[in-house]
Amino acid sequence: MLLLWYFKMIAAHLLTDFAFQPKSWVNGRIEHHYKSRHIYFHVLITAITAWLFDGFVHWAVPVVILFTHFGIDLWKSYRPQRIAYFLIDQGLHLLVIGVLGWLLYQPGLESLQVLSNVLHNEAYWAVVLAVIFLTHPSGILIGMLTTRWRVQLADSGNTLGAAGKWIGMLERLIIFILVVYDQYEAIGLLTAAKSILRFSESKDAPERSEYVLIGTLISISFALIIGLIIKIYLPVSS
Repeated sequence: MLLLWYFKMIAAHLLTDFAFQPKSWVNGRIEHHYKSRHIYFHVLITAITAWLFDGFVHWAVPVVILFTHFGIDLWKSYRPQRIAYFLIDQGLHLLVIGVLGWLLYQPGLESLQVLSNVLHNEAYWAVVLAVIFLTHPSGILIGMLTTRWRVQLADSGNTLGAAGKWIGMLERLIIFILVVYDQYEAIGLLTAAKSILRFSESKDAPERSEYVLIGTLISISFALIIGLIIKIYLPVSS
């Protein structure tokens, strides 16, 4: 069964990598790399063909083939056109097929089944949604809520680009995790440490201290609320 599957996947690979791929697509990838539309056409056709030869049985086949094939081909587009890199490229594609088949058909190994169960778990997606919201979306919302105070401040401090944005995201994620695990004392220590650090930097600008305090409190509130929602939801969905 596994050997038959390997034959099918290797046939699909040879067809899409050679018969179904015009020379112009290869040249476009070499010249423009990830900016070339041809590389996206190629990996899409490769993934669909692999899924077709698989009999539309395993959802992991087109997903894994799509992303690994894109990464390997993109890497090769930056390498000199030599036989050594050609062999490495083909070897990597075949290695992916080999590992994928082993995971799918190895007796007693349930890695992909476990992954499938996780991906169909409501609690998992609730946590994923919470983490996504606490990164960029909540940062944008906080920026909109604090606009009226930010415009009143002159850009007087030397900051490290988008460091504040990343500090806020990490802060919210840490607080979220601490709430889920009932570590409220650690939240107090984290908040106190950040407050001391930020206020010591802006002691000569009280209006900036107030702005930092407002943004920090809104950020912490988001993390606390989302953390409590997930904490209440998880036992219900489990």
